[in-house]
Amino acid sequence: MTPPEGAVTLRRALPSDAGPAAGVWLRSFAAALPSVVRPRSDDEVRHYFRHVLVPLRETWVAETADENLVGVLVLEGEELEQLYLDPGWRGRGIGDRFVALAKQRSPGGLVVWTFQVNAPAHRFYERHGFTAVEWTDGSRNEEREPDVRYVWRP
Repeated sequence: MTPPEGAVTLRRALPSDAGPAAGVWLRSFAAALPSVVRPRSDDEVRHYFRHVLVPLRETWVAETADENLVGVLVLEGEELEQLYLDPGWRGRGIGDRFVALAKQRSPGGLVVWTFQVNAPAHRFYERHGFTAVEWTDGSRNEEREPDVRYVWRP
């Protein structure tokens, strides 16, 4: 059963959200990018959320009415560093709401990197006015996966 549209709240992450937010990231990455080799173990991802992303970055979560986290957004200045949704919650407008929030928080523009193999992400960001401006061979990212830099300017 699909919950009502207003059943998901976007809010700043609390320290207690680090574990559930990492879980969203792990499930989403596995579902969306099965061919991309992760350089970090599940425990390292959880540690990164707990000690870096939640306390040191502008981290937002999408929370359902029954207090389950189903999305995570991480901003660092103009960089949209992370945007991941629990696979069962894609296509319900949460990503659109996260991008609107990111644009509001960074009205001068945004930059986001996505892997070249992630065609759904390309369509998503392009639908939101982002333009692909750089393609790389992946030598500068941890995964060593070819990627694309997208930019949004108002």
